[in-house]
Amino acid sequence: MTAALPTAPSAPARTGPDLSRRGVLLGGAAAGLVGLPTTDARAAVGDITSRGGVFGFGVASGDPTATEVLLWTRVTPVPYAVPGSGRGPARDVVWEVAADEAFRHVVRRGTTRTDASRDHTVKVVVDGLEPYTEYWYRFRVRRAVSPVGRTRTSPDEPGTTHALRLAFASCSNYTGGYFTAYRGIAARDDLDLVLHLGDYVYEYGNTPAQPGVPGSGDRYGPPELVGVRDHRPAVEMVSLEDYRVRHALYKADPDAMAAHARHPWVVIFDDHEITNDAYATGAENHEEQDDPGTPYTGPGEPEGVRAEGDFLERRDRALQAYVEWMPIREPAGWQPAAHRGTQFFRRFSFGDLADLSVVETRQNRSQQVPATVGGAPNPALADPSRHLPEPEQMDWLVDALAGSTKAWHLVGNQTVLAPVYAPGSTAPVVFNADQWDGYQADQARLLTSMAAASTDAVVLTGDIHSSWAVDLPVDPATYAADGRSAGVEMVCPSVTSNGFKEVLGSAAAAARTTAAFQARNPWVRHLEGIGHGFAVLDVTPERVQVDFHYIRSGGDKGLVVDPRLDPTATTAHESSWQALRGARRITGPVAELGRRSDEPRRAVRRR
Repeated sequence: MTAALPTAPSAPARTGPDLSRRGVLLGGAAAGLVGLPTTDARAAVGDITSRGGVFGFGVASGDPTATEVLLWTRVTPVPYAVPGSGRGPARDVVWEVAADEAFRHVVRRGTTRTDASRDHTVKVVVDGLEPYTEYWYRFRVRRAVSPVGRTRTSPDEPGTTHALRLAFASCSNYTGGYFTAYRGIAARDDLDLVLHLGDYVYEYGNTPAQPGVPGSGDRYGPPELVGVRDHRPAVEMVSLEDYRVRHALYKADPDAMAAHARHPWVVIFDDHEITNDAYATGAENHEEQDDPGTPYTGPGEPEGVRAEGDFLERRDRALQAYVEWMPIREPAGWQPAAHRGTQFFRRFSFGDLADLSVVETRQNRSQQVPATVGGAPNPALADPSRHLPEPEQMDWLVDALAGSTKAWHLVGNQTVLAPVYAPGSTAPVVFNADQWDGYQADQARLLTSMAAASTDAVVLTGDIHSSWAVDLPVDPATYAADGRSAGVEMVCPSVTSNGFKEVLGSAAAAARTTAAFQARNPWVRHLEGIGHGFAVLDVTPERVQVDFHYIRSGGDKGLVVDPRLDPTATTAHESSWQALRGARRITGPVAELGRRSDEPRRAVRRR
């Protein structure tokens, strides 16, 4: 979702820009209906492809285990085989994994094949690797050689406790600013992986709002970046080609490219990879047909034409492009569990220290309902027939919590789990019904299972474009008196997407609002709504700690200037918070993280 900050919404807010649905589509509407190319899609990425050559979209790795890691790249076999074109010959691609950056000691090598049916993307799962070990990798097509990437296998050795440190991030809107946060992640040498919690790409187009015309335009981000960081294609992504081109644009960003090449990633989608506020059968930002009550006669769209077609077909196209372009294992064949639709949820192990369960909460969720009815909390929010993840996935997560004997269970999660009540309300009026608050039976079941588990639950969340360190109250009504918490939740800031300051208009207003949220929700121990950046989580047997890092321009995180506009901006630490083993509560602030307790091994160099 794109964050919005009303004081007490009575219905799911139209989050994000006040979009003109017809202005979004322009001449590409009919093409988007059947999944055909939009008119500017191929031209839009032609210059990126020609500049980058055969491997112009970089390399990436992901989903690491103790002995395996997935490697990714995209091949342009001939100049006209641009992303989304469906053109170009098949190619054999050689991959190599080495113990050293110079590739004097290659430990694994193989060949795979790619073609236009998968947009010339390449994926290979390399096995036979050593646990907790650093490797280098690259690809070859004929005489062309890719950039070199670095990756690590997981610190997963039973009976041995290694260090565990990861960065987590979300909400990276290209038109919202430069990806300085990714550059900051790429500069770090101490991460086991990067966890991206969704909204990796955004669906919106490039049409700026017209002054004085409410609802005009579909662009999301600072107006200063119009013509500087524009989405490609220029219209909202609807067709398969649109989604492929948009992913290609984001992958070609130099800061994103650097972060992917430096660390293995674990990724999961949220709504904007499809379209805003998606649910099982539709989305807020999807129209199958124009509203006949408001005729439109713009270019290419006579009154009554179907605007975006069948939602499920659109979602299938979006997820196809996501699986092609992201360093994620093919979901059908890895860690199979009972599920509905396509299984994207999965689990990672880190020895006797921790597990990480990555959940997926868009594909099967019930449609959002208003937060209030007649000014009172909507009873439908607590309807046990409404679900955020499908029941099978919830069983998978609850069973893992109940059966874990490890110190920590991390949960990679898209939207805020903790109850969040709207400031100024005396009744328990939830702030955002697109979060777990909108699915209170599921929320209660998960919190109850966390409270009963012997492992300590740590929920890692994105989506809300602000930084939080939160207790998870067993009962919000009694928390002020008993302080009982089922676990903790840590929420990362957005990479670029609008936060409290941008929505409310000033840093002062953002500070007042964050204070009001904390006053109404005392379990929110830390809340910051101005900075953009990323978070780092460090896990030891005794505690978990989160460090918040924000982008800065001339040292300013956004109090006066907007650092998202500065291509030379940097990142710096702001604050740190902890949860001690067994306490299940946030404490702090504390000092910034220091060195890791141990380092990954170097790969064995074979003769």
